[in-house]
Amino acid sequence: MASATALTRSSEGTRDDTQLRWSRGWSLTARILAVNMFAVLMLAGGIIYLDSFRERMLERRAEEAGVAADLMAAAVSERMLQAPNRLAPMLERFGKTTDARLRIYDRQGARVLDSWALTGPTFTLRDPNAEPLRKDVARFLDRMIEGAVGARQFESFAEPAPDVRRAWPEAEAALARQAVATTIRFAPDRTIVITAAAPLADGNVLHMTIDARDVTRGVRDERLTLFVIFLGVLLLSLLLSSFLARTIVRPLRRLAIAAQRVRLGRAREVTIPRFQKRRDEIGALSRTLSDMTAALRARIDATEAFAADVAHEIKNPLASLRSAVDAMGNVKDPELSARLLTVVRDDVQRIDRLISDISDASRLDAELSRVRFERIDLGVMLATLMSIYETQPATAGVTLAFARPQFGSAVVNGDGSRLAQVARNLIDNAISFSPSGGLVQVTVARVGERVLMRVDDDGPGLPPEGINRIFERFYSERPEGEAFGKHSGLGLAIAKAIVEAHDGTIAAENRIERDEVKGARFTVSLPATQ
Repeated sequence: MASATALTRSSEGTRDDTQLRWSRGWSLTARILAVNMFAVLMLAGGIIYLDSFRERMLERRAEEAGVAADLMAAAVSERMLQAPNRLAPMLERFGKTTDARLRIYDRQGARVLDSWALTGPTFTLRDPNAEPLRKDVARFLDRMIEGAVGARQFESFAEPAPDVRRAWPEAEAALARQAVATTIRFAPDRTIVITAAAPLADGNVLHMTIDARDVTRGVRDERLTLFVIFLGVLLLSLLLSSFLARTIVRPLRRLAIAAQRVRLGRAREVTIPRFQKRRDEIGALSRTLSDMTAALRARIDATEAFAADVAHEIKNPLASLRSAVDAMGNVKDPELSARLLTVVRDDVQRIDRLISDISDASRLDAELSRVRFERIDLGVMLATLMSIYETQPATAGVTLAFARPQFGSAVVNGDGSRLAQVARNLIDNAISFSPSGGLVQVTVARVGERVLMRVDDDGPGLPPEGINRIFERFYSERPEGEAFGKHSGLGLAIAKAIVEAHDGTIAAENRIERDEVKGARFTVSLPATQ
């Protein structure tokens, strides 16, 4: 109970540690969302880019205002010299054409002409307190975005009182430098106001004020358009991320949880989802994991069955050995003691043989998984093996015949030592069943894309009920008169495992001639190679 409890706690700890590792790292869902959000954020950068675009527009408008002010100043200076009385109509015409407010200041700095006094206001600066809430929101967003991108901040615009030249720094600068000067300001409602001043004749100055509301309106409209696109792309990215999470992350998580449960020793309780309808990589992965789990279950069952069979097979000679040893202490007859000692020796030899064969069988899968297959000519290998058998006394009274194929016609890919072990097991089995004077025939031939190795004997054949069990572990049908325990019953099982590891098949049948059993036949089929 203590060990079981410790194992349960260890499993729970492993499960908790695994969940902790999952929670610490970035999940696949978060990564998919991050990748999709990257493109969305790149689009959001376009909204910020509009501010640099606005800066360039304002600089261009300021340059245009300076050029316009310079041209008008040249015309006004000429008119002032030729026909001063017609200066007011010219200023009125320029004001209507440019939608600007034009003012002329004399050399003392007093305002002498104002186009709005002639035409009326050409633009209106609004009071932000009297505008609707949406305008406040628009101005708040303007400030927030400009602050985020570090946009240049402009001075506030307000009509001076009194309206004299010194109230306009650009007018003072134009007069001092005798060149055009421009300034960009923000009105109270964040309307952009551009002012330009140009020197006139006799120390006078022309001052022009332009409402650049269209720049602000255009930038806001573009921001709104990009924001709507941003929301649409964001929604689409979230939907795509959710779709990818549902079609990729969730199936992978189900597979990971199932694999984790298998790792914790619950393979028989777990059903690995196969996702039969999916024809993509995840579907292939799920089916591969399911098949792998089924193979693992089969391997576990085979190992448990093998362990049970081993325990059963070793238990019989141990019981006989214990009985003989117990009896030897009570037997005084030397002849009977010698017989019991012979039983002990036979049982020890039987246990030794069982342990050797069991060790060979248990190492077989591991060795075959590591071995590197080579080109093997079965004809050459069997010819060498048959020459060895001819010198062994175990074949006394039994004739061996080998039909050697053409050189290079029976080539397969495999492990030569293990294929030789298959041949030895089949030949030894045939010799043991053949009567004195019998014949064991070994043939190898290529048939199509397969290489067939056949071993025939003249023995009593296979019992009908034993043909389907002949390759089971520890199953043995020995000829009459053979001492019990001379064979472990693993030879044919080992041969079958080796052949199947080489993608081959092995079959047993009786040789029947004229409705009479003439012996047994074992046929091994292996894939041929060039």
